[in-house]
Amino acid sequence: MCGVFGIYGNENASHLTYLGLYALQHRGQESAGIVTSDGKSLKVHKGMGLVGEVFHEKVLKDLTGSIAIGHVRYSTTGSSMIENAQPILVSCSKGDLAIGHNGNLVNARELREELEKQGSIFQTTVDSEIFLHLIARSSLQSREEALVDSLKRVRGAYTLVILWEDEIVGVRDPNGFRPLCIGEKEGAYVLASETCALDLIGANFIRDVEPGEIVFIGKNLIRSIKPFTETPTSFCIFENIYFARPDSWMMGKSVHSIRKKLGVELAQEHPAQADVVIPVPDSGNSAAMGYSEASGIPLEMGFIRNHYVGRTFLQPSQFIRDLGVTIKLNPIREVIEGKRVVVVDDSIVRGTTSRSRVRILRDAGAREVHVRISCPPHVSPCYYGIDFPSTAELIASSHSLDEIKSYLEADSLGYLSKEGMLRAMSGLDIGFCTACYTKEYPVPVEEGIHKLIMEKKRKKIVL
Repeated sequence: MCGVFGIYGNENASHLTYLGLYALQHRGQESAGIVTSDGKSLKVHKGMGLVGEVFHEKVLKDLTGSIAIGHVRYSTTGSSMIENAQPILVSCSKGDLAIGHNGNLVNARELREELEKQGSIFQTTVDSEIFLHLIARSSLQSREEALVDSLKRVRGAYTLVILWEDEIVGVRDPNGFRPLCIGEKEGAYVLASETCALDLIGANFIRDVEPGEIVFIGKNLIRSIKPFTETPTSFCIFENIYFARPDSWMMGKSVHSIRKKLGVELAQEHPAQADVVIPVPDSGNSAAMGYSEASGIPLEMGFIRNHYVGRTFLQPSQFIRDLGVTIKLNPIREVIEGKRVVVVDDSIVRGTTSRSRVRILRDAGAREVHVRISCPPHVSPCYYGIDFPSTAELIASSHSLDEIKSYLEADSLGYLSKEGMLRAMSGLDIGFCTACYTKEYPVPVEEGIHKLIMEKKRKKIVL
């Protein structure tokens, strides 16, 4: 997962992009970057680490211009190294351009091998660079035609922000896997992965970029085209369950309210005789509120989160992921001791962090621990931009509910059903991708793509 941001028409473009990336930090914590334009030339600064570590005032002042795009990265393809930090900036026959990408291409290997045979030399191991080579090599002369020509060759998930010297472009793939919205601030137009980034800079939400739409923003101009064949939409349902910030809105609905509905459905499907409902912060908070309201069991904040530790799920190594659980969460013993506890979390992927949380509650004196999960079991990897591991590493793919409960050392375990999950999403005018729960992939993946992704994450290699 990654976060993208763009702004056109504000003299403080670099500073506003910095703030926008700050709001999107939850979407990626490995690297951050900003590219700006004064209408003639592009400047870039990027680095490894959090937004506040990569940028400081002098850097932002040097990034002059009223146009900018930014990116925060969590690697799903390509190693975590500076060469793969985005936005990627190049010079080519179509001019100077930079690109920030959220998503994964499922035909990346096929395209990369073809491009290399034609003479392309890749500087990174990320699939995002493929867009740049396709644009540069397009036989069509105009930037717009070259972009459309390139996009028609890729398959998979891509939300893009693109910067030319005098224009920014927002792109959302025909399936609409990843979010992108448009905002306005004092005459300047903004693109962002989530509306929480608009809120932070004081921009007004205009609308979501639609699946299959390309939005061009230039001087006194905002226009869009839809050059793709109409496709059934498959928005990543896990955005609403985990990734998006609860203060964001997607497709006209509050993420917080959707997660509360997930909790209500969960309480109805899996009630428990308990004394207290405790969320796993922060992504479990809203669902726990819904569970508490529907069940009548009091809600307590039994875990205190260390906010200087990154999102456990998004840590790139299993060792850091395991260690991060004990660093990240600390129990409040007086809330837990002697109580029958319902602990509400957004998901179980590998199971290691959930097991650690149950043990923390036991050590704090919980009499019973009932685990409730606000989505169905993850049984299949994601190839569209979320770092779900191989099938073998997904605990629910090879273990029964009772086996998972025993592994977690919980008194009971309940997952929300697919039907309950979709009921909570009712009112959203879009189709969803649920492949990680159903193994039904809306865009076919090329053979061996998972092996390729895992190899690229573990090694610094070029295909």
